[in-house]
This record gives sequence, C-alpha cells and structure tokens, in this order.
Amino acid sequence: MILPRLKELREEHGLNQQRIAELLHIKQNTYSQYENGVRDLPLEYLIELSKIYSVSTDYILGLRNDL
Repeated sequence: MILPRLKELREEHGLNQQRIAELLHIKQNTYSQYENGVRDLPLEYLIELSKIYSVSTDYILGLRNDL
C-alpha cells in the first residue's frame, strides 16, 4: 500500500527518513520501503507516526483530509 502522506508529513516537519527510522527504532532502508509502498506499514508504526505528526491514522491512510 502506497501512503504518499508519509513523505508529505515527514517533509512538512523538516525530518529525513533517518530521523523517522530512529524514532521508530528501525533501519532507514526499512522506513524507506514503508514510505515507497514496497512493504506494508505495521499498525504499531502507523499509530506511532500519528503521534509524531499529531494527525489521525485515517489522515495518514488517506481516508480523511482533515487532520
């Protein structure tokens, strides 16, 4: 599943993939695979990213346009 909002949110917050990977305690290349839709994003990381960016999981998934 491609989640274009992952990259958008990361860039809007001035973060790079390495920093997000550090926050999730994973390798940068693993995070890159989530961002590019190569691997499915696990639920636990979806929840953590919603906390990091202060948005709903539905927003990250593209189900809602409001934060």
